[in-house]
Amino acid sequence: MKKSIFGFLLFVAFVLVGESEAQDNQAHNPIIFADVPDISMIRVGNTYYMSSTTMHMSPGLPIMKSNDLVNWQLVGYAYDTLANVDALNLTNGKSTYGRGSWASSLRFHKGTYYLTTFAQTTGKTYIYTTKNIEKGPWKVSTFKPAYHDHTLFFDGNDKAYLIYGAGKLKLVELNDDLTGVREGTTETVVIENASLPAGNNIMLGAEGSQIFKHDGKYVLFNICWPRGGMRTVIIHRADKITGPWEGRIALQDLGVAQGGLIDTPDGKWFSYLFRDFGGVGRIPYLVPVKWEDGWPVLGENGKVPETLDLPTNKSLIPGIVASDDFTRKKGDAALPLVWQWNHNPDNNLWSIFERKSFLRLKTGRVDTSFVLARNTLTQRTIGPESTGSTLLDASNMKEGDFAGLGLLQKNFGLVGVKVSKGQKSIVMLSANTGKPVEIEKILLTQSTVYFKAECNFRNRADIAHFFYSLDGKVWTKIGEPLKMPYTIPHFMGYRFGLFNYATQTVGGFADFDYFRIEDTISKK
Repeated sequence: MKKSIFGFLLFVAFVLVGESEAQDNQAHNPIIFADVPDISMIRVGNTYYMSSTTMHMSPGLPIMKSNDLVNWQLVGYAYDTLANVDALNLTNGKSTYGRGSWASSLRFHKGTYYLTTFAQTTGKTYIYTTKNIEKGPWKVSTFKPAYHDHTLFFDGNDKAYLIYGAGKLKLVELNDDLTGVREGTTETVVIENASLPAGNNIMLGAEGSQIFKHDGKYVLFNICWPRGGMRTVIIHRADKITGPWEGRIALQDLGVAQGGLIDTPDGKWFSYLFRDFGGVGRIPYLVPVKWEDGWPVLGENGKVPETLDLPTNKSLIPGIVASDDFTRKKGDAALPLVWQWNHNPDNNLWSIFERKSFLRLKTGRVDTSFVLARNTLTQRTIGPESTGSTLLDASNMKEGDFAGLGLLQKNFGLVGVKVSKGQKSIVMLSANTGKPVEIEKILLTQSTVYFKAECNFRNRADIAHFFYSLDGKVWTKIGEPLKMPYTIPHFMGYRFGLFNYATQTVGGFADFDYFRIEDTISKK
């Protein structure tokens, strides 16, 4: 009897270990635990490419690459600067938080890559083209108006269309070189009420259009949000691009929605979507797809699975975020692709060459607020937990200067060195209440100081703590915990930011020795 029980327990243990190993060898959702929203995806041969929204950041329209649909790395941007206007330059008191360039559409047609977007900031639609998606260069055509959440579609070899709008979806035909709407054509309403499959009580009308063609049928993805419900995937289908279209709800689970379709070389189908996940931002998911009666059927029994029959996830470091010691060799880019500036930078006021292996941020004007200061250099925070740290040399800061490490969003938090009445102090500043408040101030008697911010997004905890160290070994918590809500005015997940701005006298500078980012996966 004892041997029998022992054998049974051994068998159960073997099965459990086997299941655990199988799960360890599978991908898990979310595919990217970081702010990569509004994704558009294509496959060219065995390689996948994806674009995403970064709005007010510069450079913008990021391109990511993957060989397995799961592990991605940044390979480029479509533009360095979207436009040279006050709102994008953070000049004359203007900003474009929550705007800039929005949802893009990525396509490959007859040897050319097309990446389109639109911007409320400028009121324009942008179409970028290149023969080499990884190296560029990108050419751009712009025209008015800004076609909201449009999807680009090549119908055969000779016609290109945009479908766009919210609630009421419209179609326009583009001219041959995609520099504007074809002359003599007009916009056409193709779906009067695209939200209708989800009912009449709708909080967010159907938008985020992405169109595909499968077995001769046109398939259109949209997102809507029923009042009192969750973000919902709606799919319409038609025999002609002009309709008539029939629609149905395709997925209502976890609020995972907005995206489209991608297939693998071996014939598997997935839907790429994203989920609002609090302070870390909007995070991408993959959902398996089966085709039934010409319709894509999303999920497993209507649910978003935790695991996928795809290669296992690796760390987002260094493909999406990365540490940087600011050491450059001849031929290196000044800044790796993981970095983006908060709005357009003033390139005369930063350098990684003036002091070897340091990032230098110089002041050139007086500012009153962290969110209106230029030249804050940012990277995404990542979940479920991540830590950013830096070493600051404050030797050359001037009266009124404030420099250090921040977490950027509307309700931001900062830890840094502030100079007041000739004295340097370590300061923790919090905008927990929506307005910045100095929480703690500590006298600093040396020129160098270490800073660290620890973020916890696990189960939407959305909390951060700030630390300082005088030697890089012993860390002391400072200030108060920062609550990190996702706010619509900024429309972006929290970002680590290295900053320096003047409040009284210009001409000072701050030197950063490094930036280090860690996550829970890389720590294991």
